[in-house]
Amino acid sequence: MNTSLTPSGARPIIPALANVWAALEPLSWLIVRVTTGILLMPHGAGKLFGLFGGYGLEGTGGYFDSIGFHPGYLFALLVGSLEFFGGALLVLGLLTRPVAAAVVVFMTVAFFIHLPNGYAWINAGFEMPVLWGMMALSILIRGGGKISLDRKLGFEF
Repeated sequence: MNTSLTPSGARPIIPALANVWAALEPLSWLIVRVTTGILLMPHGAGKLFGLFGGYGLEGTGGYFDSIGFHPGYLFALLVGSLEFFGGALLVLGLLTRPVAAAVVVFMTVAFFIHLPNGYAWINAGFEMPVLWGMMALSILIRGGGKISLDRKLGFEF
């Protein structure tokens, strides 16, 4: 390996960092996948259990009913489970692509729900559904990666 180059093959501005980037490169996808899963889980915990300022199944179900998703309780259960348990599966790299595909679908719907509020998430805009959706799409395309239970078990969808 030519240590004067970064993993991308470019010459680094600070050559001493080339070895650092080369050593850390195998972890980059793991960081993306695990962080996405960990950060989805509190959203699901809020919908399912009322944690982290969430409204639990009853409150979230009422919200889903109010925006036309009936029965709201079922939608709250499905979305909360996707975020909480699906997030945990992303952390583990298990059933990575099916979970990521479900998150892409959910975030596409969330985008249209939040679209009337404009871009900024601080105004309940579509910024975060786009971010989550693009992260999930990237995970869907790439799969669990080398450090995943999917790979360890010898299968990927």
